[in-house]
Amino acid sequence: MCAGAIINARIPRVVYGAKDACGGAFESVLNLRAYPLCSKPKVESGVMAGECASLLSTFFEAKRKNRKKI
Repeated sequence: MCAGAIINARIPRVVYGAKDACGGAFESVLNLRAYPLCSKPKVESGVMAGECASLLSTFFEAKRKNRKKI
């Protein structure tokens, strides 16, 4: 959904750190840039990948722990 919004908004450049192996639509599961769409943003991935992955892992781990307490 985010990738579709980026393409429809014609955002020229996307920079991100951690890939989503289950749902990424630029360079993981799917590559929307390979389709004949009007907009093809430049994508730069892996920027501070370790730090981004750690931050996401910590966030979702805490979220799972809080859900189990309820």
